[in-house]
Amino acid sequence: MEKQKIYGYIRVSTREQNEDRQRIALRQMGVPPQRIYMDRQSGKDFDRPQYKKMLKKLDKNSVLFVKSIDRLGRNYRDLNEQWRIITKEKGADLVVIDMPILDTRQEKNLIGTLISDIVLALLSYAAENERMNIRQRQAEGIAAAKARGVQFGRPEVRMPDNFQEVFQKWQEKKITLRQAAKACGMPKSTFFDKAREWEQE
Repeated sequence: MEKQKIYGYIRVSTREQNEDRQRIALRQMGVPPQRIYMDRQSGKDFDRPQYKKMLKKLDKNSVLFVKSIDRLGRNYRDLNEQWRIITKEKGADLVVIDMPILDTRQEKNLIGTLISDIVLALLSYAAENERMNIRQRQAEGIAAAKARGVQFGRPEVRMPDNFQEVFQKWQEKKITLRQAAKACGMPKSTFFDKAREWEQE
């Protein structure tokens, strides 16, 4: 019988810098360093280069370890679909280190599979629900701040008094874009954007 191939998957969001906790947990489970795949992006979908690369390696003789279910993904529908692909299509085992009940190596009978599927559904639903709640709280916070008069985004660049005159010279090719921007005290890109707006108006 062929020895099982052990893989590990790490995901850190673009805001997170440190993947050490996940890497240490995987190494403690015996995952070889060369079989640990990592993506640095959000968990909203599975369009991740390293995840896709790892998925191609999995077969019925593989075990995939992740530290927690939200490292795999946060979208309820997608997460359940990937669980199905890994465990049913690929026939690989999947182990969630922080949640021992989500270990498909145990209880290979129908009841064990059913329990894993139910627990996964509940956890992935809770993960997505939390993500939606965070987004709603952020939207409510922004709306409340706007109501208090807080300004978001870059401050509006005020048009200098000499803009029309400088714009006309630039349009007539009497001065360069660089000279025009300098005369108005603006970066070249800002002057160009304002010039386009002026033309449209």
